Amino acid sequence: MFVSWNMTKACNLRCKHCYRDAGERDEHELNTIEGKHLLFELRESGFDRIIFSGGEALLRDDIYELIEYAASMGIRCVLGSNGTLIDLKIAKRLKDAGIGRVGISLDSSNSKNHDEFRQCPGSFEQTMAGINACLQMGLDFQIHTTVMDFNMDKLAELADMSQRLGAKAHHIFFLVHTGRAKELTSQMSQKKYIALLKDITERQLKNPAFELKPTCAPQFMPLASKAGCMSPHFVRGCLAGISYCCILPNGDISPCPYLPLIIGNIKETPFSVLWKESPILRKLRSSAYKGKCRGCEYREICGGCRARAYYYSKEKDYMAADPWCGERNL
Repeated sequence: MFVSWNMTKACNLRCKHCYRDAGERDEHELNTIEGKHLLFELRESGFDRIIFSGGEALLRDDIYELIEYAASMGIRCVLGSNGTLIDLKIAKRLKDAGIGRVGISLDSSNSKNHDEFRQCPGSFEQTMAGINACLQMGLDFQIHTTVMDFNMDKLAELADMSQRLGAKAHHIFFLVHTGRAKELTSQMSQKKYIALLKDITERQLKNPAFELKPTCAPQFMPLASKAGCMSPHFVRGCLAGISYCCILPNGDISPCPYLPLIIGNIKETPFSVLWKESPILRKLRSSAYKGKCRGCEYREICGGCRARAYYYSKEKDYMAADPWCGERNL
């Protein structure tokens, strides 16, 4: 099981799609002692992997101390970053502290498109410098790309670029309209979405040594299963509340960073209690989906995107059918 910890809302970029609407620090974010207590509770609850993210997690002064503490308990540590603050010194400190891999956001091979999307001139070059620092320091990294109108037909090009740069994987995130992304429009359609997933599946088959992994795209699972390109990293489509959750900067817990539901706060209730007893999480684990997801033959390996179901349903029902599903085309 694994968790994302959005350690801070502080960020040096202003990305148009940011689900956390990051920028300024949240004055109520967990302090170092509270953070260590959280990490201990996570380990006691059976979580063995954590993604330290933000905002930009590297803006926390205690980031290395918290990574070291998590690693000392046997938790596999991953950093999610925009890469702009990483130089050789920071890459070494991350590696020494216990980071096993860094996920770096890169949305285009074109600096103009990337900088415009990240709303920070020069961010592309800074990110590329961060990637190079990881490479020189022997710190494994992977590339994260959010699918937008300007890059949806360039995903193969970005995957090839990621592999040339020395990345271990290319993770492709499909947009859910939360945070600042509420202001974005997208030309993505169900037909285009399924076509992109099929293309990713075909490219993974042709190049199995380089991991391509769609995120917030659970319909990839039946496609990958049918094609015979299932990886040990592909466990289930939607993991929200089942083997994954998200910790917000202030200690709130959500089943998924894109699902605006809070099950409680670790400052008030032990994590183990919330994880075991939350009615929201129990419902997610029941697979009692509605609409076309209810009787779908792929229900257990796919699950539909619960955040997308919530966003598009009039009732804001996270158990509703995933509107992007094209089960007849899988």
